Amino acid sequence: MTKHIAVIGAGISGLTAAYWLQKKGYRVTVLEKNASPGGTMESVFENGFLFDRGPNTGLDTTPLIRQLVEDVGLGKEMVYASKISDKRYILREGKLHPLPMNPAAFIKTSLFSWKAKLRLLCEPFIPKSRDGYYQSMADFVIRRLGREFLDYAIDPFVSGVSAGDPNKLSVKSAFPRLYRLEEVYGGLIRGAVLGARERKRNPEQSKQSAQMFSFLRGMQSLPAAIAQTLGDAVRLNADVHSIQHTGDEFIVGYSVKGAAETFQADAVVLTIPSYAASEIIRPIDRQCSEHLDAVYYPPVALLYAVYKKQDIVQPLDGFGFLIPSKEQRQFLGAIWNSVIFPNRTGGDYAAFTLFIGGARAPELCELPQQNLETLILPQFQKIMRISAPPVYTAFRLWERAIPQYNIGYIEHERYFEQFENTHPGLFLGGNYRGGIAVGDCIKNADAICRRVEEYLRTV
Repeated sequence: MTKHIAVIGAGISGLTAAYWLQKKGYRVTVLEKNASPGGTMESVFENGFLFDRGPNTGLDTTPLIRQLVEDVGLGKEMVYASKISDKRYILREGKLHPLPMNPAAFIKTSLFSWKAKLRLLCEPFIPKSRDGYYQSMADFVIRRLGREFLDYAIDPFVSGVSAGDPNKLSVKSAFPRLYRLEEVYGGLIRGAVLGARERKRNPEQSKQSAQMFSFLRGMQSLPAAIAQTLGDAVRLNADVHSIQHTGDEFIVGYSVKGAAETFQADAVVLTIPSYAASEIIRPIDRQCSEHLDAVYYPPVALLYAVYKKQDIVQPLDGFGFLIPSKEQRQFLGAIWNSVIFPNRTGGDYAAFTLFIGGARAPELCELPQQNLETLILPQFQKIMRISAPPVYTAFRLWERAIPQYNIGYIEHERYFEQFENTHPGLFLGGNYRGGIAVGDCIKNADAICRRVEEYLRTV
């Protein structure tokens, strides 16, 4: 008899795991609380403008991404970021400075002082730390690269990409590849040089060198195509409220528009956010539920704004800009959507997404859209030297946006592994395990499929 697997959550993690399991011949049922698949991947087309209300891009870090895209028929719709968007800007003293991407540019840049540049030369001589799991990203960077590098490179990067606080994030849990350079090679510069041969043999790309991608109709195209391929295996508006373990089987209880339903499964994969998984797991393992609840998801507000190009003085020649904490602005940065993917607007317009809140300033997300626009758009327009108001704005608030791999996160990770060993057949997945990026979720979905298969061979 064909084994039946329940996947709870139709975000990119759950859909990818379900697709690969179905492809291997298993029967799969995906239960999604919302009315559409995709999780935080939301793409909207309004007033002639296309914008994403969740992840704006993915990084092509693993061959699994292209394989998945081709399998679900999206190969011709996958697009890569324009070359001009390779440039990143950092705000310092009110002005945008290109982030140097090579040694020559680093020497010439005015983003860092000469004192900071000379401090970088000391990095190969800094000894390794003893325990990265309990070392913050800020402490790691200050020790290896100096304070100024933290303030004007790492701090804005962490806030802009993960909405996090470098003083709280665990360097080893949140940035394992960065920490590995020190752990394996003794330092970052030495690791970058000596690790080049290893990286060439690896079919995967680092996040620094991988190409950014999206789709002609936005990032939601990918989960939508996977869900369409899965067909009737995906059940929307299905709110899971219980899992019971009876012998070698699980009884999954859920409701659709108030009507209660159940079915039996041989294994259950939960890929919903940790705080949602906690409610289901609590009757099974209260301590695991407490670990799931302890994962912090700061709020993030996205403000989308479209301007006429003729009103913008700042050259539109990059990915966007990030704002260090020291600059004391009320937003984290902005990406230049229509530069990265020119099909997002008409030729006379430029579109931007501004990021607000995160772990740096969660209180700002309590303000309504109109107040945020009044507060933040003048700051953005001054930085970009824009002389007229936007022709269109849109807004999306994520009350709990991105899980934070803060100091001590290893204790959660260890318990999640213990939970799976104690309760065989139950698997925890999603972006609070193994990384928050789209590519991380796809890789971890592949790993969870392998664990499910290994388990099913034993029952």
